[in-house]
Amino acid sequence: MKISKEKQDKIKEGILSFLFHNSPHSFFTSEISKELARDEEFMKKLLEEMLKQGLVAEVKKNQKGREYTARTKWRISAKIYETYKKLQNKGIEVY
Repeated sequence: MKISKEKQDKIKEGILSFLFHNSPHSFFTSEISKELARDEEFMKKLLEEMLKQGLVAEVKKNQKGREYTARTKWRISAKIYETYKKLQNKGIEVY
């Protein structure tokens, strides 16, 4: 099944909102998929697109500095976090 560009953009907005509201924590793809009730492979594809656009950042190491070998964690990029924060401070609802 093909999902329209509009719907994909809405899902990306949902991802950014989830990551913003839970910042500074990072989440595995499976956790984000579960939260937004979407397929993991589809979410991974969207997250990789968002990474190329600079919307999210990959976390490749755990807190002890050991690299994740099979999975990736994601967080909102610093630039986008600041943008969301400014909008919120101006009273604009960020979903």
